[in-house]
Amino acid sequence: MNVIIDICVVPIGVGVSVSAHVAACQDVIREAGLEHRMHAYGTNVEGPWDDVMAAVKRCHEVVHDMGAPRITTTMKISTRTDRVQHMDDKVTSVAERLGDKA
Repeated sequence: MNVIIDICVVPIGVGVSVSAHVAACQDVIREAGLEHRMHAYGTNVEGPWDDVMAAVKRCHEVVHDMGAPRITTTMKISTRTDRVQHMDDKVTSVAERLGDKA
């Protein structure tokens, strides 16, 4: 089963800047070969369920290894069984209704 998630991994106890931790998670997702799009408050990731969830787990492991004693993660998960849909399809569908060329 394919899944699209929106994930935000927040290390706690590492100070104000978390960009190094975000970059480390981006590396994990990239190394997993998953389609992804980072945005201001998280990352959209799509792929096979087990691969995506393994990447989420690996992000936690890497961020803990970087010294974060605690991590809080929020995640929204979307699956479909009626048809194949990619994250870009969702954006394009709305952009077309708005008359955009996104």
